[in-house]
Amino acid sequence: MAFDFGLRQIGVAVGNCLLRTSQPLAIIRARDGVPDWPGLEQLLQEWQPDLLVVGDPLNMDGSDSELCHRARKFARRLHGRTGLPVELVDERLTSFEAKQISRERGHKGNYTRQPVDSHAAELVLQSWLDSLDEAASL
Repeated sequence: MAFDFGLRQIGVAVGNCLLRTSQPLAIIRARDGVPDWPGLEQLLQEWQPDLLVVGDPLNMDGSDSELCHRARKFARRLHGRTGLPVELVDERLTSFEAKQISRERGHKGNYTRQPVDSHAAELVLQSWLDSLDEAASL
């Protein structure tokens, strides 16, 4: 299960390591980066993931962004609450790419009504899944 961390909402996606597939799932509301923990825990209980992946919002030059520290804190809290392993994945440009894909599918660009956070989480997860293929080929 993957998360695209945000201060007002957190995108969620699920995937399958064996099939290397992923799909957007839901958007969890957050208040100043604090997620709706009961809603998030309900998703975790329903999907029973083995691993959690959190997007690491680095700056374009690879340095830590201000949001980076908050996303990493969220990752630590996820681990603390679930006991599941949590991995951080570079998420540079995933929200941009998710918006671009949404526009290509004919969405008008009102991301308040049709947020792309779960699609960004899917891109984060797909990046992690792709890294498994790269590691296997070494």
